[in-house]
Amino acid sequence: MVRERLDPETAELWREFHATVNMRGEELRRWLLTDASGPDTFSAEPSMDVSRLGRRIVAILDKRRVDLTSEDVDTMRGVVENAARLLAVPAEERGEQWRHDLMTLGHDPLRPDPASPEEEPGAEGPR
Repeated sequence: MVRERLDPETAELWREFHATVNMRGEELRRWLLTDASGPDTFSAEPSMDVSRLGRRIVAILDKRRVDLTSEDVDTMRGVVENAARLLAVPAEERGEQWRHDLMTLGHDPLRPDPASPEEEPGAEGPR
């Protein structure tokens, strides 16, 4: 179903999703293929190289807003909610698994926030 415009709630979710997912699609796919993301991402089927959620996130990153499906909207909502829950974990309780869980959602917590006023412009280089 192709829509000319998104309803305001979905448009806001699109913005939140892209603010939360700070990895590009290819970066996320590579992450999901590494041992660092955990053994559950691998499948006995070579064509099934990443988790279903990972494939969904990568697919959404490759889409235009007007091409979203209801499944995409549900996936985006889940990613935003799960990432917010993980980011709310107190710093003293965060471990390596915490970072892995976030990166599996497409959020690298070690990547500087481009909107952060503490970051110097151009410090990260081109994406």
